[in-house]
Amino acid sequence: MLLLHLAVVALVVLLCGGVYGWLTYERLGRDAERQALSIARSVAADDDVRAGVATLVDAGPGDLDPDVLSRGALQTAAEEVRRRTDSLFVVVTDDAGLRLSHPNPAQLGRPVSTDPTEALAGREVTSHERGTLGHSARAKVPVYAPGPDSAVVGAVSVGISREDVLATLEEDITPVAATAVGALALGAAASTAIARRLKRLTLGLQPEEIAELVQDQEAVLRGVDEGVIGVSPEHRITVMNQEAGRLLGVADPARLVGTPLAEAGLPDSFPALLAAATPESPAVEQVVGPHVLILSARSVRPAGPGLPGLGWVVLVRDRTELQSLTRQLDAVGALSTALRAQRHEFANRLHTISGLLALGDAEEAGRYVAEVTETGPLTYPAEQARLLRDPYLQAFLGAKSVEAAERGVVLRIGEDTLIRGQITDPQDVTTVIGNLVDNAVRAAVQGAAEDRWVEVELLDEWTGGTGTLHLVVADSGDGLAVADPEPVFAQGWSTASTVAPRAAGDGAAAPSVLPDAHGQGFGLSLSRELARRRGGDVWVADPGRPGGPGAVFCARLPGTVVRGSRAGERTGSVGRGGGTGGASGGGPGGAG
Repeated sequence: MLLLHLAVVALVVLLCGGVYGWLTYERLGRDAERQALSIARSVAADDDVRAGVATLVDAGPGDLDPDVLSRGALQTAAEEVRRRTDSLFVVVTDDAGLRLSHPNPAQLGRPVSTDPTEALAGREVTSHERGTLGHSARAKVPVYAPGPDSAVVGAVSVGISREDVLATLEEDITPVAATAVGALALGAAASTAIARRLKRLTLGLQPEEIAELVQDQEAVLRGVDEGVIGVSPEHRITVMNQEAGRLLGVADPARLVGTPLAEAGLPDSFPALLAAATPESPAVEQVVGPHVLILSARSVRPAGPGLPGLGWVVLVRDRTELQSLTRQLDAVGALSTALRAQRHEFANRLHTISGLLALGDAEEAGRYVAEVTETGPLTYPAEQARLLRDPYLQAFLGAKSVEAAERGVVLRIGEDTLIRGQITDPQDVTTVIGNLVDNAVRAAVQGAAEDRWVEVELLDEWTGGTGTLHLVVADSGDGLAVADPEPVFAQGWSTASTVAPRAAGDGAAAPSVLPDAHGQGFGLSLSRELARRRGGDVWVADPGRPGGPGAVFCARLPGTVVRGSRAGERTGSVGRGGGTGGASGGGPGGAG
């Protein structure tokens, strides 16, 4: 870069100096021509010169002898003018172009070396020509005879030496040359300063290295599966790859480059994330649109000691697929557990039937089979589990009832539960039901009521061939300790409550420290996001009150139920429309 700057400065200075020198030389040449013309006019207008030239028009060879002419009046007058004006020559010729005066007497009487035709024709001429005395700027003026006829009888030629012009040019060009040298030195100093500054700004990298780094950066940013966001120390976005834009819902990530972080429309957690950025700082989980993201920030510092920080790098990783797989694994695990339990239970019951038949008591075996048919293949701790006709809901809520029973909480199915179809999207259903039931169980454990319970009521609704699952979850806890229930759906909301150890039902002891009731920061937010993505919603129908009953949560999940072969009317008390145990609630699309 330094050599390039120096070359540009030198080229500009030399070009300007050369143009100025050439223009000065041309101007001095024109001035010399005008000076020669003025001298020639004055000599040609002199009466003695006109008379002397006129007398020699018809002179014989003897009058044009060099010795005679060298002593003549014209030679004397011309040499006097030449010396007085410091001209190269002052030559007077007759009408044939023969020299009547010349600085070199040996040239007298001879024809001039340049064409005198124009001057002898009565026209004044200026030019740059080379003659016997060298290159000069010269002027030729006609000489007219005395009298009224004014016929051309000769010519006067005056020359200014080119050496004199160059000497004048040297005098004029010296300041210009000094100025050019000074400009060149100033340009070199400025170029050196710019090069040093560029070296500091580019960390000593050459342009080719910078181009390679940019190409490598583009390749890395486009090739990684994670979102990458660079933030300068001034909290301006410097880098955002396409993956980060996709995860954060930014249509054109390149548009945000250079934008202040506060004006970029990114999640509100970014400033706090950057403020707490350390090599050991943990990642933050956040729900952004349909994605569950893991955000981690690291401060970037140069390798040299004592240098200021370069900003931060924020990594954005998508955990949505991982959570989806986790939910699938939970669902499969719950179903697998239920199937293993059913297999064990079936084996026991088949052994019983086999024993009764072996004893020949067919009547007792028939009554036993009828009892098994009525109660179902497996008895879960969930009350009224027979109301769940869908095998997936049976297995999932059955497993949840086992977990609740271990904490001393009774999970019961509302008596108005009616599921006529089959679940088609167990992942979303698992997420919503699981989060609401888990929160309700925690709230019941932490509540002041001795009778701890959680009630779940489910209904399916059919409109235009598609099924919508309605869900109501109530508990015996102390309710939500907030006036406005909406903040419980915000990310990171937490009650941070604990309970002291106390006896649980069936001799089980409740844990001394339990997770937060009704929201652990992301469960409710994720549930609402999943429901709204389907066109449904999750809301609080009743915030509850201290001492119980607790809060009532409702959910509406469109497109999660289809008509199945096992759909049909259930026996018992169904379809009466009223909620039980405080499980019914108002709200959009409530299942009351």
